Amino acid sequence: MTDQLQSKIIDENPIGNGLDAFRASFNSICKGALISCTPDALEQLGQEDLQNLTMDLIVALQSLRASRLLRSSGRGRNLFSDLLRLLNSAVNFGDFDLDRIKPLLRSAIIGDNDALIWKEVYNTVTESTPPPQPIASSLQQTPWLHNTASFANSSEYRKDVDRVLRDELGVMYVGLPRFHETFFGQVADLQTASEAVFKKCKEGGESLFSNGWSGWPRDANQDDVLSWFAELSEKLAALAEDYKSIPTHRRRPLAQPNKPIQGSTAERKLDVGFVDNPKAGKDSRCHWSQILVPGELKSNQAADTAAKAWLDLGTYAREVLAAQDTRRFVLGFTICGSFMRIWEFDRLGGLASERFDINEDGLRFVSTVLGFLWMNEEELGFDPTFTTANGQRFIEIERNGSKERLIIDEVMQRARCVAGRATTCWKAHREGQPQIPLVIKDSWQYPERDEEGELLREVTSKGVVNVARYYYHETVQIRGTDDDVRTTSSTQTGASLPHSKRACLVSPVKAGGDLSNRVHRRVILRDYGKPIYKASSLTSLLAALDGCIEGHESLRKAGILHRDISINNLLINEDVNNPSWPSLLIDLDLAIKEQREGASGAKGKTGTRAFMAIGALLGEQHSFMHDLESFFWVLFWICIHCKGPNEHRVVARFDKWNYIDTEELAEQKKGQVSHEGDFIRTAKENFTPYYQPLIPWVNRLRKAVFPNGGRWEREDRGLYSDAADPPGSPKGSDYLSKSQATCFNFL
Repeated sequence: MTDQLQSKIIDENPIGNGLDAFRASFNSICKGALISCTPDALEQLGQEDLQNLTMDLIVALQSLRASRLLRSSGRGRNLFSDLLRLLNSAVNFGDFDLDRIKPLLRSAIIGDNDALIWKEVYNTVTESTPPPQPIASSLQQTPWLHNTASFANSSEYRKDVDRVLRDELGVMYVGLPRFHETFFGQVADLQTASEAVFKKCKEGGESLFSNGWSGWPRDANQDDVLSWFAELSEKLAALAEDYKSIPTHRRRPLAQPNKPIQGSTAERKLDVGFVDNPKAGKDSRCHWSQILVPGELKSNQAADTAAKAWLDLGTYAREVLAAQDTRRFVLGFTICGSFMRIWEFDRLGGLASERFDINEDGLRFVSTVLGFLWMNEEELGFDPTFTTANGQRFIEIERNGSKERLIIDEVMQRARCVAGRATTCWKAHREGQPQIPLVIKDSWQYPERDEEGELLREVTSKGVVNVARYYYHETVQIRGTDDDVRTTSSTQTGASLPHSKRACLVSPVKAGGDLSNRVHRRVILRDYGKPIYKASSLTSLLAALDGCIEGHESLRKAGILHRDISINNLLINEDVNNPSWPSLLIDLDLAIKEQREGASGAKGKTGTRAFMAIGALLGEQHSFMHDLESFFWVLFWICIHCKGPNEHRVVARFDKWNYIDTEELAEQKKGQVSHEGDFIRTAKENFTPYYQPLIPWVNRLRKAVFPNGGRWEREDRGLYSDAADPPGSPKGSDYLSKSQATCFNFL
């Protein structure tokens, strides 16, 4: 592209007021920090404020048409793709150099002419964007991805959750023009009804809409806007009743900004939304399982930014997804001032529509409200492969040439996250065979990873012991199509619109390269248990831990390395009528074949940070030794956080292990195990009374796993059974019975 053509594009596509929201955000941050709102404030703001400003500016620049027409500074398709990589850097790289972007921030704040601003954009994307990261390092590792599903025994303080959730959501694609037709286009009767209702709103002497919505509380407080929204939504629903060919779902708008929604780990309130409760009123107590469409309202349009309204809505989406066990994605909305966006949150993150002024585009507002009220459950994001009939929930599979109906007994686990694997497990049984328990496990996997179902089928056929055994697996299909977050289709219109809608909104070209994907996979296991911390006695706990370590060794002899030893992946079975293993290891999502060639190809790895080995936190190539160390951290964590089989607690000192960066966590873990006297003192101060008798034995495990108080230097296959009776260890302890000592002899 010649300089002359570039200048022409800039002249014909002026920035205008396109950066007003960014400047309003800058002013708001400065006022909050009691700093003068001048460009010099950039030198006084903290790292987090500068990072938020950077993200707000990049998103604003991406929304400008010129960014899609101007050439790339490198090998990208256009400047938009460069900005996308820059945004990813600002969100995900802790060492992002904010000084490099300050000239651009300053230029945007003072309102330089368009040519100067775009010049600074080019300078910034050329200097600040890091080189492409390899899929794996020389150690064949996938990069660490931290998400909110990895919290263990956490009180979930909002500031900590929000920080991790922002990383989890990553790049949010905002300003997508086909959003409304993509998600609302298939709602029956919506278009004709919306047009008819909006026409009625404009009729009569006291019309609802005339140069804006009647009763709109301009510059009013939040409560007034919420009341207005709820009342108008009710009126629109009533006006539309005559235009719906099939009965509508009985839903209601909800506006309770000062009343916590039940079901959160930490207290969470919801500004506005739509609820699955026709009797819901102003004083109703609602649960997150009833919230169908969450909304976030801000009185100032400047709050339409990643650091404010968008992240708040993301926290609501996380609560909805956690509380609704068959929810595949969540639709929501933000209203900042009179500007509205529609949102979708799925297992890759967040997408948003172009913003529109509800007082200027009244028809779109009517269509949006009615769409949320009229959508069926599949359109709202629920999994249609789960069916309810005669008071039972079930799925159907085709196995060995015949159909089987699997009855859902209970939810065992549901990951609390937005983006990620989002693992959910249900206890189930085959219809007519309630005495044989099964476990249905759904998760959203990177397609590049080995399928867990295939690994389980392989290890089951090899006779691996104490590992959950294979029953069935599949990629979930919806309407005959594999269920993934992003399909390969690029044009989706009319009746052929498939279930996955991200692709028609964000193409690889627009995103500046290949997009991640997650595939909805289902695995069914024929072994069921409960987490080992629920063991009925210390003896049972130690025996179960011993059995799980045996399972890990058996799995490794079959050529598979587990790589995700954590508190919920070690199970115990104390039911004499349950034919499952007495103890078992589950979850091969992150497992690999030890003799594989190269990296898995996945774009990231996750795990429960509290149980990660020190070396793994520091980026070492994963070894079976790291897994054996993780067994130690699981036992250590249980002794601190469990008061007994059915009671646990949060300990602030260790709660932060869920949030601090990996290097700091590695250093803290080193300090815990380096000195025997310090370790015993920590154990006496922090182990619950129930687990105090295990202190000598946990210390023996520490000395076996951390020789001389340090990290192991070489792999030692003998560690599985080594140190059964290390020199100087207690004999015939008064604390433990002989059977307890025997079952713990893996030390």
